[in-house]
Amino acid sequence: MSKGKFALGALFGAIAGLAAGILTAPKSGKETRADIAAKTSEVASEVSKKAEEVAKDVTKKAEFVASEASDVYGNVKGKATEVAGNIKTEADDFKNRTGRAVEGAKKGFFSEK
Repeated sequence: MSKGKFALGALFGAIAGLAAGILTAPKSGKETRADIAAKTSEVASEVSKKAEEVAKDVTKKAEFVASEASDVYGNVKGKATEVAGNIKTEADDFKNRTGRAVEGAKKGFFSEK
């Protein structure tokens, strides 16, 4: 279960507990309102802390993914450069062999028998 889902569940649980407590408590309206204000402040503080934790976690994961993506890009770029170099070398070699073959054919064709 992710931290975000747990925090959301804890928030809903706290709200449900608060509502049940208020409805069953034999207090005056003034005391109940004071309790509601205190509990609201407490829950808001917890939600804020959890939100900060989730934001930090997401930031760390995003930095990790960016780092991994950068590594993959570097590896792919290096391989592409290597393959391009190999292709150029092979093409140059093929061009040279073809040129020698053509020259050999010309000599054979024009030589006197």
